[in-house]
Amino acid sequence: MATLKLTGVGKSYGDTQVLKDIDIDIDTGELVVFVGPSGCGKSTLLRMIAGLERVSAGTIEIDGRVVNDVPPSERGIAMVFQSYALYPHMTVRENMAFALKIARKSRQEIDAAVREAARILQLEPYLDRLPKALSGGQRQRVAIGRAIVRDPKVYLFDEPLSNLDAALRVATRIEIAQLKESMPASSMIYVTHDQVEAMTLASRIVVLAGGGISQVGTPLDLYERPENEFVARFIGSPAMNVIDGEITGTGALTTLQLAHGGIAHSAVPTTEADRGRRVRVGVRPEDLTVTDGGDVVHAGRVTIVEQLGEVSILYFDASGPEGAVIAKLPGSHGALRGAQVSLAAAPVKVHLFAGGVSLRHGP
Repeated sequence: MATLKLTGVGKSYGDTQVLKDIDIDIDTGELVVFVGPSGCGKSTLLRMIAGLERVSAGTIEIDGRVVNDVPPSERGIAMVFQSYALYPHMTVRENMAFALKIARKSRQEIDAAVREAARILQLEPYLDRLPKALSGGQRQRVAIGRAIVRDPKVYLFDEPLSNLDAALRVATRIEIAQLKESMPASSMIYVTHDQVEAMTLASRIVVLAGGGISQVGTPLDLYERPENEFVARFIGSPAMNVIDGEITGTGALTTLQLAHGGIAHSAVPTTEADRGRRVRVGVRPEDLTVTDGGDVVHAGRVTIVEQLGEVSILYFDASGPEGAVIAKLPGSHGALRGAQVSLAAAPVKVHLFAGGVSLRHGP
């Protein structure tokens, strides 16, 4: 059981500041996922928690103990890398046992720990094989098993599935979710650029951008109630449509005149002082529906239809600097390519942003 607390954590390389003012509390049993664009510092933050990078500012505490100057081997942390980092000349059993041998554990303790980890990860048939005789997914499980045998306070995963093909990513992601279920008292931090991994694995997601934290929340919080335009567009695939607009009617139901001529209503409440205010209007592609009348959020010609089986993704003529409006409709809609189509959205699905901040959360 372990808690992790980051207070005012920052990292600089010379005059270049990579991270600043990072404040996070992670409770026992949580699986917290760090996501963000390339170069946002998520792997650097993970390496600072592990002790592989020095902290430039702030403190990192594990179970109430400040560990800024504590060596990695004494922090009670195990890290799983995307490259597996297995010893090629050692068997699966020897790879998993290596850290315990270095720690001078008894043969009985080592054998028991390796057997239990192999059972959890379904590696028992492979214990006497070398890594070269394993698939990518099996190698990653060995790397995870090597972490499990150490019984750490905190598990750190640095993009562990990025080297796997699509099918193996799905299978191994499910295995990691099952692993977490089997160890409810373990705290895990997971870095990924894959939104599906983040949304399906996390108890909470930390979105990093611009050297700081954009938002922390449950997967559904970030999807349904983004606090700013960056999170709104970063979470979700395809990304949220965002269109310039103006508030023309206020109250519990806000009326919006969109820059390309569309009209929408939003359940985000506004006051008379907001009338005439320029805003950014956000609607997720999956929240758009085809309409024959009433309010039309967007109308235009469908240029491309991607048919994915259970859904179709429609791309419309570009209507402004944001690029093409995208709609994600259930079922097959290949016949709509080249057609003029009107789209609408329910008011509860229409987000409003001003100055990059959601009107639900900011001024």
